[in-house]
Amino acid sequence: MDANPLNYVLRIGDACLIHGQRLGEWCGHAPIIEEDIALTNVALDHIGQARALLTLAGELEGRGRDEDALAFLRQEREYRNPTMLELPNGDFARTVLRVFLWASFMKVLCQALASSTNAQLAAIAAKSLKEVRYHQQHSGDWVVRLGDGTEESARRMSDALALLWPYAAEWFADDDIDRDAQASGLGPAWSTLESAWMAELQPVFEAAKLSPLAHTPFRTTGKLGRHSEHMGYLLAEMQTLPRAFPGAVW
Repeated sequence: MDANPLNYVLRIGDACLIHGQRLGEWCGHAPIIEEDIALTNVALDHIGQARALLTLAGELEGRGRDEDALAFLRQEREYRNPTMLELPNGDFARTVLRVFLWASFMKVLCQALASSTNAQLAAIAAKSLKEVRYHQQHSGDWVVRLGDGTEESARRMSDALALLWPYAAEWFADDDIDRDAQASGLGPAWSTLESAWMAELQPVFEAAKLSPLAHTPFRTTGKLGRHSEHMGYLLAEMQTLPRAFPGAVW
């Protein structure tokens, strides 16, 4: 089995899974009830995307593992999500900015995946595109509201950008997995999406009085399975029930 198509799909599926897990932590804790519901819905959309993508990954792998086995029964270094998505939520400003950054990326990625040579991946992307457009719009509204709001809200949004921005560089660092996907028509090399992603950010950043920061040489390596110190704690919580009661049916 060629592992590169599998890992390409896992990168997207794991990103959705881990981001959904993080956003689910806001349930019952958001600043207002409308946002409690909205963030929970975004989390559920991500979990739905992860289920579809991990099902496809299991088929590509050919070892009989379904989406639940891939979601809950792998070791930390087997996950391929970008590091940004596993970071703790932080405050509300950091959360909505991360949702906006990732939703903007997912929008351009899903648009490109519509022409994937894998019909199942193309179909997942078409369905997901409708969801991430809402995620982008909703979170973008909050980025503007906070960035162009009070002195306190603007400071928090600026701090969130300073913390999160360096992690985005990992998304556009190509390797053989990206290059093989591009060559086979499975999907785009993520580096080819950077200019389209920046174009998605520009009008919201201008309205929020934010400016993209310069990229640094540092690159995180979550896509390669080398994660931050936060990933193990996230997985310990997420995997507790399936590991304590393997094969349980509800």
